[in-house]
Amino acid sequence: MPTLITCISTGKGTWTEVNKIIQSQNWNKVFLITNNFGTENYSIKSQNTEFVIIDPNQDTLKIIQDIKKQLNNKILDFEVAINLCSGGGKEHMAMIEAILELGLNFRLVTLNSQQQLEVLGIRAN
Repeated sequence: MPTLITCISTGKGTWTEVNKIIQSQNWNKVFLITNNFGTENYSIKSQNTEFVIIDPNQDTLKIIQDIKKQLNNKILDFEVAINLCSGGGKEHMAMIEAILELGLNFRLVTLNSQQQLEVLGIRAN
């Protein structure tokens, strides 16, 4: 899975897990769904990292449209990895719906107790 999509929200405590997931693989592309706070304060970036900027105060349907617009034609993979450790339910719903509407399958990824990447089952579109 060469592409990772995850959220980074205003709570910095979850950013550590996101950082570990990003560093756990040699991802071709990492998309960080965040707000202006995230773009201003998230410091661990690489050339293959791109922000997807949303306004979490918007309606869910508007957030879905914003995510789709910013991801459209940027993912060439059949499936992507997603992580939901940071962010809120509204952001997560919008992210998953946008991914599905873009015609992508996804696998959930997380860290296990040894802090290693664990890939969960595939979610098909």
